[in-house]
Amino acid sequence: MTRKRAKGSRGPGRQAGRVRLLLAAFMLVTVPGQIQAAQKSTLIVNARIVDGSGSPARAASVRVEGDTIKAVGELTPRAGEQVIDAAGHLLSPGFIDTHSHHDGGLFEAPDALPVISQGITTIIVGQDGGSELPLSPLFERMRKHPVAVNIGSYIGHNSVRAAVLGEDYKRKATAAEIEHMRTLVREGMEAGAIGLSTGLEYDPGIYSSKEEVLILAKEAARFGGRYISHMRSEDRFIWDALDEIVEIGRVTGMPVQVSHMKLAMTDLWGQADRFLGVMNRARAAGVDITGDVYPYEYWQSTLTVMFPDRDFTNRKAAEFALQQIAKPEGLLLSSFSPDPSLVGKTVADVAKQRGIDPTDALMQLIAESQAPGAEESVIGTSMDSKDVAKLIAWPYSNISSDGQLAGRHPRGTGAFPRVLRLYVRDQPLLTLEQAIHKMTGAAAAHMGMADRGLIRPGMKADLVLFDPDRIADRATSEDPNALSVGVQRVWVNGEQVFEDSRPTGVRSGRTILRSAPVKTKAAP
Repeated sequence: MTRKRAKGSRGPGRQAGRVRLLLAAFMLVTVPGQIQAAQKSTLIVNARIVDGSGSPARAASVRVEGDTIKAVGELTPRAGEQVIDAAGHLLSPGFIDTHSHHDGGLFEAPDALPVISQGITTIIVGQDGGSELPLSPLFERMRKHPVAVNIGSYIGHNSVRAAVLGEDYKRKATAAEIEHMRTLVREGMEAGAIGLSTGLEYDPGIYSSKEEVLILAKEAARFGGRYISHMRSEDRFIWDALDEIVEIGRVTGMPVQVSHMKLAMTDLWGQADRFLGVMNRARAAGVDITGDVYPYEYWQSTLTVMFPDRDFTNRKAAEFALQQIAKPEGLLLSSFSPDPSLVGKTVADVAKQRGIDPTDALMQLIAESQAPGAEESVIGTSMDSKDVAKLIAWPYSNISSDGQLAGRHPRGTGAFPRVLRLYVRDQPLLTLEQAIHKMTGAAAAHMGMADRGLIRPGMKADLVLFDPDRIADRATSEDPNALSVGVQRVWVNGEQVFEDSRPTGVRSGRTILRSAPVKTKAAP
């Protein structure tokens, strides 16, 4: 509480008055009863509560004071309290996107409409090994210019490796270089990073040794950090890649998470049980391993990611990619700076347009994308829906989007409502309570967040009110930015950021810094 001194305010009487004012201000800050009296209070009544724990839905009211949930149950409105009638709709914790790329352009679009319209209140960025470096300026910018959602971040291995090795990255790092990387990881952890993320299928991380990654993971573990990974392979070498992340969890003792779990090769389809068997055996042996999943059979990445040996002129490698990873008609160009007119076309379309076979078309596109400054990305259809469903149903998986604010993949705008529409209503795989647990309580636990993800007194008031019979995704490959429907209100840290299909203009998001470890639990 700051007050300007009036001109000429001198003398013992006025000095005593100032002392009384300062004392009153001090008491306002330190006396709990007076803090509560001064805080804004909101009561949400006639709600059907799904609290994020997996417990059955129940009728109750929720009182929010300031940024915190103060009470849940049969509550009577207070004088002057804002009362919101939920009209029997469902109130849940705000959804937590544990693998997000929505930070790109977020400070230019701080209302984060594609995010909050899904009911997402927290995004975790710094994924696939790519993060801000250093991290502290991101956190400081968030403090000075908040957006409508909370943001937490990992420190990215690829970003760290690129900073140390520069253009000379196609090799193993020296001991001195690894020590330099370890210093950068330590600085990220000291700034509040959740842990270390890797993108071992991407440059420059693909060239790193297992020893390098383990040393850096150990550094993050020293701070109580976590490890999350886009593994070295999601297709040809998936079993070795899965063994690597299990070993990191076993050696370090830190929680480890497989990013966007998938079996992205036709020969792997139907082997979700084998994949989860590895995870279950690791958990039984004491490794705290979890995973996140998005509800689509197609991914978005680069054309080059399909070539683990980076042999882009190898025709056999290109043929294998088109036979086993994704068919030519299932590879849709989502960006292509050498020729933007190709965006929205498949490799099959390009082959037909150029009068060549699909293998040559793929190799040509990659060659053109290797020009300095050129960029490309592709949406590849290469998963089986039954495998996706099994991975989502696993008790230790949570939902993520892997999405962007304005990307070509519909996951950025529709992932969370899609789960509620597809896997709760249309093709019942999960109960409503199980699905919400995967989006809230489980997600919070997997990220080590102790104060979010549940509707309980003392938790931060990140909340979403929605119609469970109406919530649905509308985004498609043809219209990837179509907003979801069915979400009615969203609160972030007790402030309403979304109402009646539009942002309120309130930007109450905060930086999520690493907190004490939280033991992962399955849904009841």
